[in-house]
Amino acid sequence: MTKIVLVSDSTLSYEYRNFPLLDFLPCAPGKAVPGRIYKFLKGPAPPVHPNGAAVFAPYALRKLEAALLRKYDRKDVVVAHEDYLENFITDDTQIIGVTTMDPLGIGPTTMSYYALFGGEMSAWVRREWDSLMERINKLRAGKKAKLVVGGPGVWEFTILREEIDKYKFDYIVQGETDDIVELLFEQISEDSIDNTLFHRGYMTYDDSFRKVVKKDDLFIARGITKSAYPRLEDIPEIVGPAMKGMVEMMRGCGVGCDFCEVTLRPLRYNSVERITNEVKVNVRAGLPNAWLHSDEAFGYKHGNMFAPNSEALEELFSAIMAVPGVKSSNPTHGRISIPAGYPEMMEKLSKILKAGPKNWIGIQTGVETGSDELARRHMPNKTLPLRVGPDGSWEDIVWKGVYVETSNYWRPAFTIQVGQEGETVEDEWDTIAMINRLSNSFAVGRPFEFTVTPLVNVPLGRIKSRNLNTGLLDADKLAVYYASYRHLAKMASRDGFRDSTGNVFARIGTGSIISGGGYLMMKFVERLAAKNGVDIEKVKRWGIEHKKEFTSLPSLSGA
Repeated sequence: MTKIVLVSDSTLSYEYRNFPLLDFLPCAPGKAVPGRIYKFLKGPAPPVHPNGAAVFAPYALRKLEAALLRKYDRKDVVVAHEDYLENFITDDTQIIGVTTMDPLGIGPTTMSYYALFGGEMSAWVRREWDSLMERINKLRAGKKAKLVVGGPGVWEFTILREEIDKYKFDYIVQGETDDIVELLFEQISEDSIDNTLFHRGYMTYDDSFRKVVKKDDLFIARGITKSAYPRLEDIPEIVGPAMKGMVEMMRGCGVGCDFCEVTLRPLRYNSVERITNEVKVNVRAGLPNAWLHSDEAFGYKHGNMFAPNSEALEELFSAIMAVPGVKSSNPTHGRISIPAGYPEMMEKLSKILKAGPKNWIGIQTGVETGSDELARRHMPNKTLPLRVGPDGSWEDIVWKGVYVETSNYWRPAFTIQVGQEGETVEDEWDTIAMINRLSNSFAVGRPFEFTVTPLVNVPLGRIKSRNLNTGLLDADKLAVYYASYRHLAKMASRDGFRDSTGNVFARIGTGSIISGGGYLMMKFVERLAAKNGVDIEKVKRWGIEHKKEFTSLPSLSGA
């Protein structure tokens, strides 16, 4: 019988109608999105093998599966479909491993919705997590199976430590362990954890964003005899298909923004061969899109001053598109300064990726602000190789980047931070101006294609106190939210039906909810902003009354 059962909550295993960014729907408060609408947009249950194993699984679970299979037999390890856990959790089960992204619903996007809607901390992502935990604990009651939780969301348990007793965890694993997880699971199952290999405690950050290590026997991390982060070549390639055809380009970022934990991780690059090998695993399972995960795709084997390595990027994308069965590919994250400074490279990459009117390349980008001062203070390297000042304002750089991306059929999904350290009212209105100018701009006859999601910086003390909806968003911050949701409503109306997938009824349903929901969300924010003193007409006009075309930035391609 199965010794190790791996699973994730359904927010990481459903397709959410394959609509761009709809995967973030679980971040919405339960009271704001009715259950019937949520379940429709969540889409049909993911496919399952006859024995109850998941056909597709989150990439993180596939990595753990591959590592465990170095030690255990195939019959001993399964990545289970959430609806069929009872097929695998038996008296012989030793470990149930669960990966999570936002279990307690206090991630940045989720908290930003709380700031708008207030009320109880009961986002759909929290509801889904609680449902999974309840099911697992019922199935393992009276059995020896240990419940081990890991993934990027475990930081939340270090903040709300008192929340976790009800889940009956045996261990919480923090950090990258996919090179040594088979050793860890063996030691957990035998109650013989080697303290020279594994540390009992967790890592967090103080108010100055410095690492702090705290002792706690519930938590496990890499120990002193292992480097803090694994070499990618020590991690096996996936053997089962990952959700949405995801594979990993690299780990780490290196850009150095002072608000981001990812920047503290070392840069490590997967080889083209390893990446294409994993793409082939996904293609064999019928997944024609290669979704290339990284924290900064344009940093793949980059050069000095964060200049992109165009040859390495072209080689990688060409190799992926040459894999039989691959029809499309896109990276997950990348900064906007590279399209702004390297339009010729972007044109080449777009041709390799076969970008076009029916194949927009989606990419997530942290623009964070429209303010030159905040860009210089918090993320000076994000603008490189361009520089704020000599090469124009931060708004100029962002404008040129979106111009190049829209021209080449790339659609960035921007995040904006509201409430950064040192932020002034002028900074907030600079952000409004940037959003409005982008929203009213065109490239080669097409309106700029981008989304913008505002995120509020919530101090950890506010999360711990549960005091979430008082004073988080003043009038000027709400003005930024309103400018953002005005543009999102425009995008939803324009693209809601065009980008929907499935049969005609699913497309009509999804398109109607997306376009109608975008409008209703915008009107909700408008009413909230007006109630709190925002001059709605000022927000609509700000930044576009003296609009100018930013086309004079230097091209660095070939430099």
